[in-house]
Amino acid sequence: MGGVTLSRWTMSYFAAALAALVLAEVLMAAGYGYPAAAVAAPETLILVHVVVIGWLSLLMCGALFQFVPVLIARPLHSNSLPLPTLACLVTGLTALLLGFLQLAGKATPDAPFFPVAAGLLGTGFGLALWNLGRTLWSARPLPLPARFVAVGLFSIGATVTFGVVFALVLGGVTVYPHFIDVTAMGLPIHVIAGLGGWLTFTAMGVSYRLLAMFMLAPELDRTATRSVFYAGSFALALVIIGGAAAICFGGNLMAIIAAGGLLSLAALALYGRDMLYLYRARKRRTIELNSRIAAVALANLAATVLLAVVLLASGTFERDIAAPIFLFTFGWLSGLGLAKLYKIVAFLTWLECYGPVLGKATTPRVQDLVVESRAMKWFVLYFLAVWSATAILLLGWPQAFRAASVIMVIATSGIVVQLVRIRTLTDVQARLRWPAGVRQPRLLHSRI
Repeated sequence: MGGVTLSRWTMSYFAAALAALVLAEVLMAAGYGYPAAAVAAPETLILVHVVVIGWLSLLMCGALFQFVPVLIARPLHSNSLPLPTLACLVTGLTALLLGFLQLAGKATPDAPFFPVAAGLLGTGFGLALWNLGRTLWSARPLPLPARFVAVGLFSIGATVTFGVVFALVLGGVTVYPHFIDVTAMGLPIHVIAGLGGWLTFTAMGVSYRLLAMFMLAPELDRTATRSVFYAGSFALALVIIGGAAAICFGGNLMAIIAAGGLLSLAALALYGRDMLYLYRARKRRTIELNSRIAAVALANLAATVLLAVVLLASGTFERDIAAPIFLFTFGWLSGLGLAKLYKIVAFLTWLECYGPVLGKATTPRVQDLVVESRAMKWFVLYFLAVWSATAILLLGWPQAFRAASVIMVIATSGIVVQLVRIRTLTDVQARLRWPAGVRQPRLLHSRI
């Protein structure tokens, strides 16, 4: 870790994110939102934002507060800002969900939930952007993985800007014509900037560094890797900036999105080749569970692209769009997130507990904090449920989708239990657990 300090509140972000993931899966199991409700129904919007903001964005923010300093070998700009950032994001998400309930006629009709959500979420993500942006700015010129993160930060800025416009229009705060047009036609840009730019492009950059670090593979900065960066960045700029201009000035939005999609396919193909190279060039021949599960998540990304192409070719993409989005969200992004959490929680807990006494006492290895054979079954169950749910969405069987969601709840809960066991050092052998100078780690924040 190159002397980089631990981020005090990263574990709190992870805990809040996992709670949101389980909540979303419980809602799906209860038949709340799509496919039991329409895609644009308030119930579906609640489910979507619990996943994207509550689970994936909190997970990403918590990880970046810890690992952006690792990418650039510089300290985080502020270790005090992550806590108010988390508070703003959680309360802002709560207000947003109440706003959607208001649209469904199930919350106080006169309360300004959407404007409050816009203010709180804008503030929360703004604080995250300021903190991470200042950290990256101090390390110019940036290494390649950090440049991916920088583009991801611009993407979340765009995502939040579109979301704020949507909230202000839905809340009746503004009737500015361009804002109304953006609300009517800007959803695809909002989704692409969030899922494609903020979450996927950032995850791609971080994965270059973390997979190389955890598998003892060479760090990549070759022509193909730079091509991934440039193609992906240009695709995002084209869709976000060009798309916004098309909405406001009467351009062809669908043509712009199609052009961005082709560039994205090229970037993803090159990224997949880089990932294969990392796995083949690794020095650690027997790879750990987190890297094996990450490989499954990468396969899900490839399967999502293939499924989308098949649906486009068959003319059923619009009808069946929920299936590739579900596989992308839960098979790729969530699968990779859970895989990396399993390693990151163990790694950070080991650093916090045993790093200070390393060389002064006998300490366990990072792998001694986990029991991979026990965790493996929960990851297998999780992916089997995700694949089943994707197939069920294609077949149009809502009741069967609920059953698959129940299995997802069980599997995710099993993974969460393993993470708690890691954090509480439950699986460390008693003779190694408490050398002199080691204190029990706190579940929700780190001592730094």
